Amino acid sequence: MSGRAQVMWDEAVTGYDFGPDHPMDPVRLALTRRLVAAFGLDREAEVVAARAAGESTLRLVHRQDYIDAVKAASADPAAADPSYGLGTVDDPAFAGMHEVSALIAGQSVGAAEAVWRGEALHAVNFAGGLHHAMPAGAAGFCIYNDAALAIARLLELGAERIAYVDVDVHHGDGVQAAFWEDPRVLTISLHEHPRTLFPGTGWPEETGADRAEGSAVNVALPAGTGDAGWLRAFHAVVPELIAGFRPQVLVTQHGADTHFEDPLAHLAVSLDAQRAVQSACHDLAHEHAEGRWVALGGGGYAVVDVVPRSWTHLVGIAAGSPVAPGSVIPPEWRQEVFARTRQLAPARMTDGRWPVEWADWEAGYDPADRLDQAVLAARRAAFPLRGLLA
Repeated sequence: MSGRAQVMWDEAVTGYDFGPDHPMDPVRLALTRRLVAAFGLDREAEVVAARAAGESTLRLVHRQDYIDAVKAASADPAAADPSYGLGTVDDPAFAGMHEVSALIAGQSVGAAEAVWRGEALHAVNFAGGLHHAMPAGAAGFCIYNDAALAIARLLELGAERIAYVDVDVHHGDGVQAAFWEDPRVLTISLHEHPRTLFPGTGWPEETGADRAEGSAVNVALPAGTGDAGWLRAFHAVVPELIAGFRPQVLVTQHGADTHFEDPLAHLAVSLDAQRAVQSACHDLAHEHAEGRWVALGGGGYAVVDVVPRSWTHLVGIAAGSPVAPGSVIPPEWRQEVFARTRQLAPARMTDGRWPVEWADWEAGYDPADRLDQAVLAARRAAFPLRGLLA
C-alpha cells in the first residue's frame, strides 16, 4: 500500500455540459480543480487521469439498449429517446454526451481499482457521484452511474463487503437500486425527505430485497435541517452500521447541495458541517476498512460559493493535508472566479461556523423533535435487520 492519495482528473470532464441554462454548470469542476491547485494539494496527492469506461464496464450496471440509446443521442442530440430519460429538461442530450459520461465513470472505476489494488489508500473523483442514473435510464442530471459502477468493479475484483455512504441532499436512488438484492453492498443515504424533494424515494422502510434485507438504510431529513441536526443524524446512524458491517472498502458521495445557499433544495447545512462529515468518513475508513476510501462528488449548484470550497476540503482530507477552515483563499483563484463568472468569490474556507457543535444520539431522544423522529424511523427500520439495537 503506497498510502498516497489519488485525485482523478481529466480536463475533458468539464465537457459534461447540459447547456447554459442548466444548473449543472461544469465551471464548478474547473473551479474546484483550480482551488485544489491554489492550495498546493495537487502536490500532496497524485493527480491521475483514468481511461473512459468501456462498454463491458458500463454493462456492469447499465443495460446494453440504454448504452446504445446514449450513444445515439450523443451522435445526434435531436434523436434522443425520452423513454430512456434522454432529451428531457433534467437530462438534455448534447453532442459527445456518451464519451464524457463514460470518462467520468472511468475516473470513479479507476479510483476504485487503485484503492483495491493498493496503489493508493484514498482516491477522490469530485466529478463523479452521479448517483441517480438507473440501469435503463438517465435521471436527475446523471447519465451513467459512476458510483454504482465503481462498486460493481470492486465486486468484480473480489471485494465481499462494500459500504456506500451518500450525504447528497437527494436520495442515492440509483446506487440503492443497483444493489437492492445484493447483501455484499450496504447503502446508506442521508437526504432531504422524499415528500419535499426529488426523486421522491428514500423512505426509511426501503431496506433492501428479501435476500438482502437491511442492506439499504435511509435517513429522510426534514426540510430546514441545519448543522447540528445533520451531524446528529449522521453520527446516530452511520458509524454503528459501518462498524457492524466491517467493509473492505468505503465509498462515499459528497454532494454539496445540502448547503444553505443551494438553489435546488431545502436543507441548511454549512460548509463547515460538510467538512466535518468528510473528516468523519475518512476516520471511518481507517477504523473499519483498513483506510480504503473512494470519495466522490455529486450534486451542488452554488457553483462558486460552495462547491469548489467543499470539494477542496474533501481533497485536502484525503491527501492528508486538510485545509484549515479559517484559511484565506488565494487571491489568484478569486481573480479567476471573477474572470470566468463575473461573481465575487468567497474569501475564506469557512462559513464561520467552525467548530460545529452537535448533540450525540446517546445524549437522549426528543420525541417532539422532527429530526429525532427521522433518525429513530431509520434506526427502527434497518438496525434490527442488521442485528443492532434501534
